Amino acid sequence: MRAVILAGGLGMRLRPYTTVLPKPLVPVGDRPILEHILRRLAACDVTEADLCVSHLGELIQTYFSQTRALPEGFGLRWFWEDEPLGTAGALRLIPDLDETFIVMNGDVLTTIDYRELVAHHRKSGAALTIATHAKAVDIDLGVIETENGMLTGYVEKPTLQYAVSMGIYVYEPRALEFLPATGPCQFPDLVLDLIAAGEQVAAFRSDAEWYDIGTLADYERASRDFDERREMFVDYDDA
Repeated sequence: MRAVILAGGLGMRLRPYTTVLPKPLVPVGDRPILEHILRRLAACDVTEADLCVSHLGELIQTYFSQTRALPEGFGLRWFWEDEPLGTAGALRLIPDLDETFIVMNGDVLTTIDYRELVAHHRKSGAALTIATHAKAVDIDLGVIETENGMLTGYVEKPTLQYAVSMGIYVYEPRALEFLPATGPCQFPDLVLDLIAAGEQVAAFRSDAEWYDIGTLADYERASRDFDERREMFVDYDDA
């Protein structure tokens, strides 16, 4: 199995860390986020990964070339975004994506079993599958429900439940046919184009531990929980 890691973002919301480090190298515990990602993928039978890099990408490449961070035989390839291509458009850089493959953001800490995700995707027959997670959103105000200008209900400070994207996807090669030939393309635009064309896009609900390390608050929470429950995330002997 093959995976593509989107690791070219600027990480603006994680400054000052990302002033000198690319976001995928920001440490969680004693190792970079990206190393945790790649080792988790390797533990779930992924054998090779393509990394789309840009901002401070040389540091990412140097880290993995100078350390024994990954299992022996795990293959890494590097692809450079000279201009931002978006979370879907970057896939145009990768040659020979002719079989089912995983795509994910380079700032996701999770305990998901990628084998279960891929099995669900294949069973669905979809062109694309999105891993999802339950997210509770607290509303700090009273919410009124109306019809024809009259109240039909009143809920004080409700908690709403949503299924949100984990930033982890499984693609079939045919999904790439819907990418524009040039220029940037964001993942939500690709999803909507697939649906409009009648292609199926599946959802895989996961209850795994999941942290989208996009802000300082998210990073601090992930680091704290990692230190307290390290055994949930680390499944390699020399960690």
